[in-house]
Amino acid sequence: MPIGYARVPTVDQNLDLQCNAPTEAGCERIFIEQLSGAVADRPELMTAINYARSGDTLGVLKLNRLARSVKPLIDTVEKLKARRIGFRSLTEALDTTTAQGRLLFLRFKALVSHVQSTGGI
Repeated sequence: MPIGYARVPTVDQNLDLQCNAPTEAGCERIFIEQLSGAVADRPELMTAINYARSGDTLGVLKLNRLARSVKPLIDTVEKLKARRIGFRSLTEALDTTTAQGRLLFLRFKALVSHVQSTGGI
């Protein structure tokens, strides 16, 4: 089952686009967070991950709704992968349920690993 996650940094921001796009993509449930992306502890994201079952896919409108940088993005997608949950960004070409998406994700991981080990690109 596709599950959606939407995040806005403040309560006065509009969630319509972030909720409409996942609904149109078939997400049956959308978890909404109203916190800055800089906050590491996001209860609704953890609820969404715990709600998902093996074979489900967690979808977001854009990658920056899930994480503000590549390392936290990788960590979250790895948590999903360990539970056999896919990840899909609706606007970027990242869908870990496809071969192309898994390859792109592996490139992200390799780049982060390289930067960490060498101190730069």
